[in-house]
Amino acid sequence: MRRPHVRNRVGSNSTDQTDQHKMDPTIKLHTRSIKSKLITIITLIVLLSCYYLYKSKTKSFSKKYGIIIDGGSTGTRIHVFGYRIGSGGKAVFDFEEGALKVNPGLSAYAEDPEGAGGSVEELVEFGKGRVPRELWGETEVRLMATAGVRLLDLEVQDQILNVCRRVLRKSGFKFQDSWASVITGSDEGLYAWVVANYALGALGGDPLETSGIIELGGASAQVTFVSTEPVPPEFSRTIKFGNISYNIYSHSFLHLGQIAAFEALRESLVSGDHHLAAAESLEKGIFKDPCTPKGYSHVVESWKLSPGSLTEKNRFVSTLHSRGNFSECRSAALTLLQKGKERCSYQHCHIGSIFVPKLQGKFLATENFFHTSKFFGLDQRAFLLNLMIAGEQFCGEDWSGLKKKHQSFKDEDLALYCFSAAYIVALLHDSLGIAIDDQRIGFANQVGNIPLDWASGAFILYTNAALDMEEHSDWIVTVISYDPLTLLSLIGIAMVLIFVAWPISKWGKHQLKTFYDLERGWYIVTRGGKS
Repeated sequence: MRRPHVRNRVGSNSTDQTDQHKMDPTIKLHTRSIKSKLITIITLIVLLSCYYLYKSKTKSFSKKYGIIIDGGSTGTRIHVFGYRIGSGGKAVFDFEEGALKVNPGLSAYAEDPEGAGGSVEELVEFGKGRVPRELWGETEVRLMATAGVRLLDLEVQDQILNVCRRVLRKSGFKFQDSWASVITGSDEGLYAWVVANYALGALGGDPLETSGIIELGGASAQVTFVSTEPVPPEFSRTIKFGNISYNIYSHSFLHLGQIAAFEALRESLVSGDHHLAAAESLEKGIFKDPCTPKGYSHVVESWKLSPGSLTEKNRFVSTLHSRGNFSECRSAALTLLQKGKERCSYQHCHIGSIFVPKLQGKFLATENFFHTSKFFGLDQRAFLLNLMIAGEQFCGEDWSGLKKKHQSFKDEDLALYCFSAAYIVALLHDSLGIAIDDQRIGFANQVGNIPLDWASGAFILYTNAALDMEEHSDWIVTVISYDPLTLLSLIGIAMVLIFVAWPISKWGKHQLKTFYDLERGWYIVTRGGKS
């Protein structure tokens, strides 16, 4: 008799409909679904935390390696580096794993590209002796050729690089063809700037507290520093280290390295370009070389001259006399450095027609700056002033006396120091405007135990870039690509967590029970204990 009333009651008004929604059995299913998702999320969080801790611990104790081969103008050098991941997640570098240089440089194989393979093979064998065998497959090797190779025709460059690539593919190390290349002079300067400021503890800090770097290599010179001036885009580079971005001026002056400039001076002497060489007539048809000490005999056969000069050399060599004079040699060097200045289209062209902003902050002078300063026994204080004094004395001495003082030196190497001293003063003071007594510039080839070699800077940048990519990569891809033992361990951890989470989720859980009240004509939902 109550059944019509019941049906009417259940659907009679909005209040009853609301009660019906409240009693809908789907609520029960929805509640269980939320709990299941919650359990899954908690499990994933715990799993990821365990994985992160495991990976961090593994990284911090496992040493990794990297190899940079510097294809320089005077030789090819391998650098073997090591690193670990510190507690803060930053790489801690070891720059003392080993280095080896072989002569000549890759550019010497322009006529015989296949010959370049032998020197690279020797360097690879050295690297294998420094890296544990089980790590060869994950140790990246990169070959970066610099100014010497940049001077060659593109076709010859490719021939030499292809030979090197063939050797590196078979080396056992991790290698891709694109990792053997000719880098730009700007890259070279940038890498040198990175390692210098890393060694000084300035990398990752205030850009205005960094130090600039001036390199004097064999074939080129590089100038790199943070500038607050507007810099044309062709000279501007930006790098990011940590959370700090650095806007940097960087340029490589090809042909203005110490050896290349000295050869240009010789060329001018032999070709009779008196204005460039500052060669002065002693008698009719007699010219002097102001950049070699008095009494030195030129061995023209060892000079690297252009074909045009070869036809002229016999004509002038017999009339070329060594008359060491520091001031005149400095003037000749300055003429080389300012060649083409009339074509300058910028506000500042301190060297030739190339834009160089006003130098700011402290500077380190490296490579041949350091070697020349070391030869003359100079200290860091006002080294330009002291170099000028030492150069004047050296250039003015008789060759026979110099040979007695420096018996261990080859004639060609010893004679170069007159030009080297004059060229450095002409470059840093006369061209770039650094005061003779300026205390902001010093010479160095390392800071602490870190060598100021551009290859070290390249390794720092490449390693940090790889670590950044790894941090932002998909964690699943990372797990799958990791070693099988770790993958199995993580699967085991996941299974244990799931088995533990399931009974926990069931413990103390109340069940929903639904009754139909015949008297009142509606459903009643009660929460009872676990049966």
